[in-house]
Amino acid sequence: MREKHNMSVILLGWYDENAREMPWRVAPQDRMAGVTPDPYAVWLSEIMLQQTTVVTVKDYFQRFIAHWPTVFDLANAKDADVMGEWAGLGYYARARNLLKCARTVVADHGGIFPADHDALLKLPGIGPYTAAAVSSIAFDLPYAVLDGNVERVLARLHNIHTPLPEAKPELRALAQSYTPSNRAGDYAQAIMDLGATTCTPKSPSCGICPWRDPCIAREKGTMADLPRKAPKKVKPIRHGTVFLGKREDGAWLLETRPEKGLLGGMLGWPGTDWVDTSLPLPEGNAPAAGHWAEQAGEVRHTFTHFHLILKVMVAELPKDSTPNRGTFRSLSDFRPSDLPTVMRKAFDLAQ
Repeated sequence: MREKHNMSVILLGWYDENAREMPWRVAPQDRMAGVTPDPYAVWLSEIMLQQTTVVTVKDYFQRFIAHWPTVFDLANAKDADVMGEWAGLGYYARARNLLKCARTVVADHGGIFPADHDALLKLPGIGPYTAAAVSSIAFDLPYAVLDGNVERVLARLHNIHTPLPEAKPELRALAQSYTPSNRAGDYAQAIMDLGATTCTPKSPSCGICPWRDPCIAREKGTMADLPRKAPKKVKPIRHGTVFLGKREDGAWLLETRPEKGLLGGMLGWPGTDWVDTSLPLPEGNAPAAGHWAEQAGEVRHTFTHFHLILKVMVAELPKDSTPNRGTFRSLSDFRPSDLPTVMRKAFDLAQ
């Protein structure tokens, strides 16, 4: 255990010199000088970073903080405004849970994120990883984080060839064993930075790694093979149709998708269900009377569990059009950027 403590100290020294700058992060020198992280910013960044790269998240985070600088501001925001700002970031259940969590923190905790791991786990949208990240980074509690970067570092450090996700329990135990009681938040960010900048998936920079000497994979030359992952299942292909109706005055026919399901609560085009190619394709009843024409080309998009191919139907609708689903939005009330990526692809194709 003493050896692991020494390794943590070495990694923290490396982090003090090499920490990445993040808009939500307190630099190690500032933290040691007494500056504490904002739990709201830590939580917001961690929710955004789920399944999403730091490069992508930075701009979204800064826009959110500009619009809603405190958890009170976010809790009082309109759902449509938040979903619109989230558009393009993907995994839209995160945005719905973001609002639920902010409102719960305000209603049940007086707008203060609880400095308690178990209490954090009870908040909407916060699972074991996020609770550990907020506990350590925001409150300096010794809870281990285990993201893809940490898994890679530890799998190589200990030369673990058990494929993921089967190896997760072993890696989680190792992650906890290295987490120090002192500077736990900086350590959590240090090991994630190590994986992101040095112990990278391809061509790791072993020569400058602070943990190069005890790394068993480096010694055995197995770095490129780790971590092993179980074979991915082949994703099915689904098909559907979307209808882009534009009224003579320029208003677009749009709808808010149901709260539950993919793209829940997001703005989108009326359309059919998305069905597997092994099933008959839906008829695709138009949401309003008009001369609908199929747009040349198709929209292709990949979700976590399937590929999607959409046929795009377009029509110019009369001013007195009475749709059977959706509502018209004037040009002044519609921003294509408010659409989730797959719906924006349909809009771009129609243009």
